[in-house]
Amino acid sequence: MADNQKTHILIIPYPAQGHIIPLLDLIHNLASTSKLTITIVITPKNLPLISPLVSLFPFIVTPLVLPFPSYHGIPQGKENTKDLPPASFKQIMPAFAKLMDPLRHWFESHPSPPVAIISDIFLGWTHNFSLQLGIHRIVFSPSGAFGLSVIYSLWKNMPKKKNQDQDQDQNDVVLFEDVPGCPKFPWWQLSPVFRSYVEGDADSDFIKQGFWDDMASWGLLINSFDDMEKIYLDHLSSSFGYDGRIWAVGPLVSQTKVENRGGSSSIEVDKLLSWLDTCQNNEVVYVSFGTQAVLTNREMEVIAEGLEKSRVRFIWSVKGQVGDHGMVPHGFEDHLSGCGLVIKGWAPQVLILKHRAVGAFLTHCGWNSVLEGVVTGVKLLAWPMGADQFSNATLIVDHLKVGTRVCEGSDMVPNSCELARILAESVNQHEISRKKIMKLQSKALESLSDNGSSSKALVSLVNKLCELKIEPKIESISKGNNNLE
Repeated sequence: MADNQKTHILIIPYPAQGHIIPLLDLIHNLASTSKLTITIVITPKNLPLISPLVSLFPFIVTPLVLPFPSYHGIPQGKENTKDLPPASFKQIMPAFAKLMDPLRHWFESHPSPPVAIISDIFLGWTHNFSLQLGIHRIVFSPSGAFGLSVIYSLWKNMPKKKNQDQDQDQNDVVLFEDVPGCPKFPWWQLSPVFRSYVEGDADSDFIKQGFWDDMASWGLLINSFDDMEKIYLDHLSSSFGYDGRIWAVGPLVSQTKVENRGGSSSIEVDKLLSWLDTCQNNEVVYVSFGTQAVLTNREMEVIAEGLEKSRVRFIWSVKGQVGDHGMVPHGFEDHLSGCGLVIKGWAPQVLILKHRAVGAFLTHCGWNSVLEGVVTGVKLLAWPMGADQFSNATLIVDHLKVGTRVCEGSDMVPNSCELARILAESVNQHEISRKKIMKLQSKALESLSDNGSSSKALVSLVNKLCELKIEPKIESISKGNNNLE
């Protein structure tokens, strides 16, 4: 098929590592079908993240580089959440909507404009924008189906906090009666995006409308697979008007070289893998809390004590000290130099987890990390910190039973002796949950096989995209999802 016959789609990522990395893996899979041409909206400082894809698919993937919009609360030159405080989403989400005018100009002047937009869940404004252009918008969710079901329920029902004085009152619980299994979470474990909502505040109301527009969009792409979350995928399909246009195409775990996706590292990849080669099967615990969370110095001390008392071999990924956060205890690295490695900066997480020597993963339960643990068949040790991580921990510990809960919350500190016990047991070859995670790993790999559910979903998505045409434009902007009335 000639290039001018291919279906053109526009993809708009949200500039956060946990959002953009799985979307890049999706783009890799879409580009590999050779049926599409893909334009990716990117800002200058995030351009290096997509450069490998552009080099790999030079005639299929094209960057559309637009200046990062100026917006209150975002320092000039900062274009990714990893360089900003955790609460920066409240500014970045409406800031990105200021790309609408340059995007409209690009679309109207393009000789072969896209027939669809695939955009992140945090970019709900692209729904009404797509209606104005006469094309379809598909939501990309970096959260799993269970986590997304909880998020959608929050924004649909807008529950109120009962106790305004006690932010972590365990009795202030929200019951999600419209989600299968009726899960419940204390208020402090709910999405911080939702908890930060202030009625009447312009940014808050913009964010709320964005989630309503997500629920009103034409389709949903989700980084999960049937055998892991079938009940919640079916719930999303039947409850939010997507009319079957839900595609579970995960796990989106990169099969390409990704060592430098997140920046520099204190240890070269070859040296890291050489050290792992000296270890026995499944005896290493990998410790990492993602790109956003920074532990208090007290939490760092307890992890160090737990690692030492457990006598397990380990790799510990840390971000570096910031004030009273993130400090590796003095002398720890020298004292345990024969037992483990401390990586400062970016860690090649997938490569580490894939190594035969790694048997357990102490994680913050970000969805990407959960899926990477599942695909590599390691025991998951859950210490959720925020975002959708509490629902992810509930899924893997209570529902799927492939993990152990270590602690909960960014202000909590586990007992070092109890942590040591959990770490030591996690590398036990005969531990029951190890058999369960290996079974789930097999299902994950099966879903990615040529005849697997996720591979079929990707083919279905591409075929549906290839059927689309630009429709008559809708001038008026919708006011929300009619399903919510």
